[in-house]
Amino acid sequence: MKLTGAEIIMECLLRENVDVLFGYPGGAILPTYDAMTKYPQIHHVLVRHEQGAAHMADGYARATGKVGVAIATSGPGATNLVTGIATALMDSSPIVCITGQVGRAAIGSDAFQETDVTGVTLPVTKHNYLVMDVEELAYTIREAFHIARTGRPGPVLIDIPKDVQIASTEFMYPDGEIILPGYQPPLEANADDVDAATKLINQAKRPVILAGHGIIMSSAMQELRELSERANIPVALTLLGKGGFPESHPLSLGMMGMHGSAACNWAIQESDLLIALGMRFDDRVTGNLDTYAINAKKIHVDIDPSELNKNVKVDIGIAGDLKTVIRQLLPQIQPSNHSEWIGRIRNWQEDANQRDIIHAETNSTLLAAQVINDLWKYTDGNAITVTDVGQHQMLEAQYYPHERPQTMITSGGLGTMGFGLPAAMGAKIGVPDQEVWAIVGDGGFQMTLFELATAVQENIDINIAIINNGFLGMVRQWQEFFYEERYHATPMHNPDFCKLAEAYSIPSMRVTNREQVEESVKFARSIKGPTLIDYVVEKHDIVYPMVPAGADLHNMILRPTTQTDEE
Repeated sequence: MKLTGAEIIMECLLRENVDVLFGYPGGAILPTYDAMTKYPQIHHVLVRHEQGAAHMADGYARATGKVGVAIATSGPGATNLVTGIATALMDSSPIVCITGQVGRAAIGSDAFQETDVTGVTLPVTKHNYLVMDVEELAYTIREAFHIARTGRPGPVLIDIPKDVQIASTEFMYPDGEIILPGYQPPLEANADDVDAATKLINQAKRPVILAGHGIIMSSAMQELRELSERANIPVALTLLGKGGFPESHPLSLGMMGMHGSAACNWAIQESDLLIALGMRFDDRVTGNLDTYAINAKKIHVDIDPSELNKNVKVDIGIAGDLKTVIRQLLPQIQPSNHSEWIGRIRNWQEDANQRDIIHAETNSTLLAAQVINDLWKYTDGNAITVTDVGQHQMLEAQYYPHERPQTMITSGGLGTMGFGLPAAMGAKIGVPDQEVWAIVGDGGFQMTLFELATAVQENIDINIAIINNGFLGMVRQWQEFFYEERYHATPMHNPDFCKLAEAYSIPSMRVTNREQVEESVKFARSIKGPTLIDYVVEKHDIVYPMVPAGADLHNMILRPTTQTDEE
């Protein structure tokens, strides 16, 4: 059948099982928007800014495991996607962004709303395309989805000139196998690497597993648990690895790194073997590389070969799919005890528990940690939480334990303020039967709060928890520690968030003491549609532990105990 390029786009999206698009129309993409009227099977969500579209597609992808799709026009529409695309790249999230472009004859002429979007996005996409022939459009779309979802997932952009969208051709969906020379993601480890890795694991006395986002993306949760339990190896989680291993499990060490568990960081530094699974040894995880786990042998498994030996030199580097590789390792793993090692870790954990701010029950000020821990308590730990970036993000990682994958969504690698609200909306659209909480700071929330209008228009049933401390909290924390308390450009004059919600016809509640938190959860759950809770918390709180940038991982700033540390 003969179709226009715009209709081919929609036909291909249907065949890729796309059920929702997040986007904003404009002149260069208008033919595709017109074609959407013939495809009611695909729902379009009208965002208020294209950055929101990219974040919604990202949140949708992370919550569902499917490819999220954002669509925008040329020029500013396309460039507004860039932050969201970079966020998806850093966190290996599979999204496809479709942008309109000026007509082919006008490319390079500085036409109205023209931007070289493939050039702009080259550093922040896994791959991108400029489609100059309608005959190539269908295959390009199929290839783009294949690249986005396979291997190490990531964002792909397709830029399509307006006249290519208008042009017609005979359409036949290219349903054959996608074969790309040079793009063959590795799956299995070779036998020698398996033998060498299992030998190190079986000989180790103080092993630690470092579980990253790759565990979730490869659906290797059960394999990880079997490996940990069989060899009695404790599991440390990266921020994006949360949910890949149950945090209630006796072998869970919680989160590692700059604001991770003190016991977890001490265990890493004292280990004799690190088994890194689907994580990339970024600087927030390792601290000073010269002193990072210097007595430990290191095994690193990742589907992206470029990550092996990139930041940390390892003894055995295996490029492969985690689920496949762990299954290869398991038959050779010997049951172990490691009782002495586990005992040392328990002592460290007890010390950390004595320093826990959550015990400050008599504090007259509402603490952000208490809010988040109570959200966990009153949601039975079953909600999907989507955070923004800052103190509240680290406190969520510390005080909202996750038992299941794809239930903690955050911007880890890029640290994108403004991510939380739109990503939570995308997640809720993707998994409408799940309870979703957007846990955001008062700073990041104001970067994308205009998407409240989208939440109302779509009647998206999300609960928005604003952790409101009147500061850019994490920056203020750094100013307190390292800049002699010169709080420049961090105090914030905020709007009345409840009145703001009222302007959007969103039910809201303000919480100023801990006794109200349970009531606020009941209130949010009683509303079918968006709700906003303004949690007014302590302004000068600190997230502990903290590893100063570039410091040794074990050289943490710890929260003082209720007794003096000297005692």
